[in-house]
Amino acid sequence: MRRFIFIPYSMSLKKSILLISIILIIDQISKIYIKTHFALGDEYPIFSWFRVYFVENDGMAWGTKISDFISFISDRTAKIALTIFRIIAVIGIAFWLFDATRKKNSKILIIAIALIFAGALGNIIDSVFYGIFFEDSHGQVATFLPIEGGYDGLLHGKVVDMLYFPIWKGYLPEWLPFFGGKFFTFFEPVFNIADMAISSGFIMLLVFNKKAFPKKDS
Repeated sequence: MRRFIFIPYSMSLKKSILLISIILIIDQISKIYIKTHFALGDEYPIFSWFRVYFVENDGMAWGTKISDFISFISDRTAKIALTIFRIIAVIGIAFWLFDATRKKNSKILIIAIALIFAGALGNIIDSVFYGIFFEDSHGQVATFLPIEGGYDGLLHGKVVDMLYFPIWKGYLPEWLPFFGGKFFTFFEPVFNIADMAISSGFIMLLVFNKKAFPKKDS
């Protein structure tokens, strides 16, 4: 008897590119708006638990700094190495997406890859170009394409973050081991649309792993 393999409805490469384009446009519009309307450290409260808060980082996701992980080389060298690594990774993800659509893999897998690709590319744009596109934001609102040049060179741009959800702030109970009595903020990281896309893609792969990678009966 012939066996049928159930594979969730796939997604075309054109639709994947459309999804990627939408995420990139939203991500870059939000970053350019923040960069040209806020000085570094400015914030605008939306709710008590959600604020638009302008910070920049050297390219790690969710507001993480390179120096938190790499302390034995200079920040500028680490910055270039991270950007080059991410460019190579994005090229690999692009090939993975192309191959997944060509093979008509599951829709969940293709959407997840597209989200990860769009988010990674969105932050790479900041890292590669923002140093030459914008002025420094310390104590001032930056100008786009300033006549005197940007705040740094190619590959030395900083990623713009602005989404901040300080849902709860306070001192932890004394009885908690290690952290008792310390001031704590949940949720502390400041992030952007690109970070959300990357995280959403990885969460989809974890939660819907069986649908993303359905087993084929022999």
